[in-house]
Amino acid sequence: MPLLFLTAKNTIDDVEEGFEIGANDYLKKPFELRELIVRIKALLKRYHKESKDEKGFKIGEYVFNMTSQTLEIEGKETVLSYFEARILHCLAKNLGRTVDASELMIAVWQRDDPSNRNSLHGYIHKLRHALRQDSSVAIINQRGFGYMLTIKASSSGMK
Repeated sequence: MPLLFLTAKNTIDDVEEGFEIGANDYLKKPFELRELIVRIKALLKRYHKESKDEKGFKIGEYVFNMTSQTLEIEGKETVLSYFEARILHCLAKNLGRTVDASELMIAVWQRDDPSNRNSLHGYIHKLRHALRQDSSVAIINQRGFGYMLTIKASSSGMK
């Protein structure tokens, strides 16, 4: 969901902090109503385009739908939790590349907190279980760094 900060905080530090904590846009008071409307329309247009682009990740024999948080194979659908879907989305966008554990935690919990490491490991375990029907798909642990989603060449890959 797009996030627009509408605020009287107007220093460059405030703007920077707003974007660092997740803002997609930042509008300082005072502002013209027309500018607010234009910015909202632009955010919604970008959001809908991104949603359409993300609907059908092909991961091996699976189809992963981030919007509905589902993983489908051979007509069987598995509903993922919000956290599982966010982690899989991040790994799928970086297919074949190791994603730093800190980056995954920021994508899911918006912060890199050591207390979330065990939760991350638990969700990775659940994702591995959900992906077990296609032996060409694997989530590999890169010790001390992060995780990588891989697909063996015999599979159709990701689109």
